[in-house]
Amino acid sequence: MENQYDAIIIGAGIIGCCIAFEMDKRGYKTLNLDKLPAAGHGSTGGSCAVIRLHYSTPDGVAMAREGYYYWLDWPKYLDKMDPKGLAYYRNTGALVIKTELNKNLTRVKAALDDLGVGYRDVEYEDLKRYLPNIDARSYFPCKTMDNPDFGQPTGERIQGAIWVPESGYISDPQLSTHNVQVAAEAKGGEFIFNTEVTEIFKDSGRVAGVRCKDGSRFFAPVVVNVAGPHSFIINEMAGVLEGMNIKTRALRQEVCHVPVPEGVNWEQDGTIISDGDIGCYSRPEVGNHILIGSEDPECDELEWVEDPDNYNTNFTGQWTTQVMREAQRIQGLPIPSQPQGIVDLYDTSDDWIPIYDKSDLPGFYMAVGTSGNQYKNAPVVGVMMAELIQACEAGLDHDAEPYQFFMPYIRRKFNVGFYSRKREINTDSSFSVIG
Repeated sequence: MENQYDAIIIGAGIIGCCIAFEMDKRGYKTLNLDKLPAAGHGSTGGSCAVIRLHYSTPDGVAMAREGYYYWLDWPKYLDKMDPKGLAYYRNTGALVIKTELNKNLTRVKAALDDLGVGYRDVEYEDLKRYLPNIDARSYFPCKTMDNPDFGQPTGERIQGAIWVPESGYISDPQLSTHNVQVAAEAKGGEFIFNTEVTEIFKDSGRVAGVRCKDGSRFFAPVVVNVAGPHSFIINEMAGVLEGMNIKTRALRQEVCHVPVPEGVNWEQDGTIISDGDIGCYSRPEVGNHILIGSEDPECDELEWVEDPDNYNTNFTGQWTTQVMREAQRIQGLPIPSQPQGIVDLYDTSDDWIPIYDKSDLPGFYMAVGTSGNQYKNAPVVGVMMAELIQACEAGLDHDAEPYQFFMPYIRRKFNVGFYSRKREINTDSSFSVIG
C-alpha cells in the first residue's frame, strides 16, 4: 500500500526524533510528521536545554543519569555526522538552593545518593565560592510585584545549597534535534514537515494511520503521539482520554534573556542556579548573558492555554517579575527596559511527570507531558519507548505487567510503569521544572 509505514510518529522535537532513530535502528520503517517547518522548531527550540541530575525522586535521577552519558557520548550515539555540525554539552555545575519548600533538599540528596551521583553540601559561609556576587538573604516565600513587600528580605540568610558538578547545558537544542533527524534518516527514517494531523484512523479495534490537513493519508499499525503542547489534541482525536488518569495541558511560559553584572564573565564562570527561595532557575548564555526561567512559585498564576495555535506570544509583567527576582540573588544584575527571551508553551502533565506509555487504543502510544524537564532525557527515552513498543506489539500487557527497561550506562532496571497514564498523581514530584 502506498504511504505504508511500520510506525508514524506525530512530532519532530528532540524526543520524537530520538524515538524515530531508535525504532529505525531496530528495523522499523518510520515517518515523523510535524506541522512546523523543521525539526526542533516547537517546544524543543524554546528549551533552555539544561542537563541536570537533581530530581526529587530516584526514578527522575535514574533517567537523568542515564541520559547524561548519551550527551557526553553524542557523536558516538549518533553514528552520523550532520553537515550542519554537532551540538555539544557544556559543563557548568549546578547550585541548588535549600528552602522550606524543598525540605532543604533532603529528598533530592537521598535520590542522588541512591544513584551514586556526587554532590557537595554548601554551607552559607561557602556560598560565595560558587557565586561570588551572591545576595544570600532569604526572600521566601515568593511574592508578586503588586505585593508591597516584594523584594524585601524575609530572613537574614538562606539555609545553604548543594553543588552538583555534573550539570550543564546543550549548546543549541534545535541543532541537536537536527543531528538526530540526520541520524534517523541515515537508518531509513522519513520526515515530512508543514503537515498537520487532523484524524487518527482505526481499523478492527486498533490504530491504522492518520489523515493530514492537506488530505494526505499515511498508514501504519503503530502511531506514537509526541506532539508536545498539542499532545492533548492528538489524544482526543485518538479517543484515548477516558482511559488516562493523568492528562496533559499546554502551559504558557516566559524565559528571560538579560546581560550580567558589569565586570562578570558569566559565560565562562557562571553556573546553573536552581533557586526555590526566589522561584527562579538560570544558566549562562552565549554573549555573556543569563537565561532566567520560572520555577512556578505558588503565588504566580499559571496560564493554561486551550488552543496551542493561538496564545499571547508577547512578554508580560511576568518577564519583569522573573528578572527582578533573580536580581534579588545576583547583586548588580541589570534589568533592561526592553524584554528579550522566549515565550513558548510547555506540554505539562497533572503532576509534571511525563507519560511514556501505551494507550487503550492498541497500537497508539504516547510520549507526552515532557516539556520543561525532559529534553535532557530524550536519547534514553528514545531507547525506552522503542523497547516498550516492541514488547507491547509482541504481546506484553504493560498495564498488568509493566515493562522493565534496562539502562546500560548505569546498569539498572527501571520500571516503566512509573510513567503510566493510569498512575495516581505522584506527590513526591516537585510540581515544577528547570526548562
